[in-house]
Amino acid sequence: MRYISTRGRAPALSFEEVVLTGMASDGGLYVPETVPELSRDDLADMAGCSYAEIAFRVMKPYVGGEIDDDIFRTIVRDAYATFSHDAVVPLNQLDANHFLLELFHGPTLAFKDVALQLLGRILDHFLAKRGERAVIMGATSGDTGSAAIEGCRHCDNLDIFILHPYQRVSEVQRRQMTTVLADNVFNVAIEGNFDDAQAMVKASFADQAFLNGTRLVAVNSINWARIMAQIVYYVAAAVALGAPHRPVSFCVPSANFGNVFAGYMAYRSGLPVERFVIATNANDILHRTLADNDFSKQELVATLAPSMDIVVSSNFERLLFEAYERDGEAVAALLERFQSEPAALAEAPLARLRERFASHSVDDATILEVIREAHHRTQEILDPHTATGYRAAECERGDEAVPMITLATAHPAKFAEAVVKAGFPGVPLPPHMDDLLEREERYTVLPAELAAVQKFVAENRR
Repeated sequence: MRYISTRGRAPALSFEEVVLTGMASDGGLYVPETVPELSRDDLADMAGCSYAEIAFRVMKPYVGGEIDDDIFRTIVRDAYATFSHDAVVPLNQLDANHFLLELFHGPTLAFKDVALQLLGRILDHFLAKRGERAVIMGATSGDTGSAAIEGCRHCDNLDIFILHPYQRVSEVQRRQMTTVLADNVFNVAIEGNFDDAQAMVKASFADQAFLNGTRLVAVNSINWARIMAQIVYYVAAAVALGAPHRPVSFCVPSANFGNVFAGYMAYRSGLPVERFVIATNANDILHRTLADNDFSKQELVATLAPSMDIVVSSNFERLLFEAYERDGEAVAALLERFQSEPAALAEAPLARLRERFASHSVDDATILEVIREAHHRTQEILDPHTATGYRAAECERGDEAVPMITLATAHPAKFAEAVVKAGFPGVPLPPHMDDLLEREERYTVLPAELAAVQKFVAENRR
């Protein structure tokens, strides 16, 4: 298996190389050169398998033999043994044909655990094999940081630096990061927003001289292994509801688009998916692009669903690459124009996207309304991000004979402020986190300046 850049100007890499590289040298993101096929027989044979077994089967072609099968099985088994539910990502029925895919049973109560418990182990394996150490830099709007820290805190060969927007993540999200006092974990609060933090991470990858030769590794969803791991739960959920013998649809709360793109890759592999519904909050670049062909930056809006408070959706580039029929030059030109002025997609690529994707945007008032409504109808308390998905799924459902699966991306206890605003007394944290708000914190506040951040990383790596 080889991987190519969405901008067409970087060399193709192996799986090991792409995991350790992250972003392509031409500024693009890596995708598989060819998409592995999941035949009807392959899918049917997964019925009744454990999540770890489905994960091994789905991901093996992407690994391309670069990890011994027995070692890879062990890595996968150990990653998902950290989840509190035996099904890892259980389905919860909401009505006759609407299901919630609970992705929050990992160590940090968010869907990012599914990929990052695996990625940390894969990185440590490759670095140990090479006799190298590496530095991880990542930006988070809330959930990625804590999941990355939990996935890497025990890694012998990694130091991890996570940037989050100062005072713009929930208290639970912040404390899940800042109370991890491991020697290889560093939290940086940036006096700016998520996009400022993300831009500094990207700039650091573009010019790594500040590390004097130490490898810089990405754990944000620009890293292909993140997408690879997320493909699995689309397959597992669809098989549980009857695939390949009937199609399903998915509704995905969306911001940086990695989660949706993983579903699209499952579809490209052969999973029968009727449609994907993209759910956004008021930061609705994905919805505006699909609905109105308005591919433009707008001012960031702080919402009750902060993990979706993103202006630039990085992984959308991967889908654009497919929509433009893998024309890297066209994608590069579109994204260059997008940086300086409002842009629009060409007619044919936009039409291709609309064949498989629908979208819906939800404001804060509606989020609170949906949390109340969903509880009244199902007795479930949804976190604000999942609430956007619940409403989008109801509004853009399409054929009601096709099962709709809404991705529950976080445990409601992570966003207790929104739950309380909706009129509930709150949601208790699980037992392993019930003392979280009393734990000692450790983090550094820095200005949104690249030089200051790079100096901190260079001086504090082990």
